[in-house]
Amino acid sequence: MIAIIVLVVILILVGAAFALIYNKLVQLRVNAEEALSDIDVQLKRRHDLIPNLVETVKGYATHESKVFQEVTEARAAAMQSSVESDPAAAAQAEGALGGALMNLRAVAEQYPDLKASENFRQLQDELSATEDKIAASRRYYNTSVRSLNTKIQQFPSSVVAGIGKFTERDFFELDDPAEANVPQVGF
Repeated sequence: MIAIIVLVVILILVGAAFALIYNKLVQLRVNAEEALSDIDVQLKRRHDLIPNLVETVKGYATHESKVFQEVTEARAAAMQSSVESDPAAAAQAEGALGGALMNLRAVAEQYPDLKASENFRQLQDELSATEDKIAASRRYYNTSVRSLNTKIQQFPSSVVAGIGKFTERDFFELDDPAEANVPQVGF
């Protein structure tokens, strides 16, 4: 009789441990999904600001069509990449967009009247603030992913993760260290 009671207590403890670990993994997965959603919101805001910035610069630098085309194509590619389905590809597309914005910045620096434009300064400030929010969202996402991936790899969580089909996630990182700097559109 004592053996049965001990066995039941052990089964209850194992079940409780399993439930606690499973719930922690669910919490970490939801945190990572929420963080990824935050990145997506900020990237959409960035994508919405860029056409206004391009149009403002176009008014002053009409002969710089190659730069405008580059920004437009990079924006389209970034908008088509899905942060939620492939963070690595999205990060690469966003890095290319950041490079195109740097080229647009170089063009704008050649036009003093443009730099003095209130509309342009407002767009520049909004874009800078958005870039800061993207960087903060990316840091939060990567922290969430690190916590999830670590928990998935640790024992006994790895057993529960395997049973619960929890998988590791990719970090949201820019591939080229030179592109890792957030483009500062400081005209």
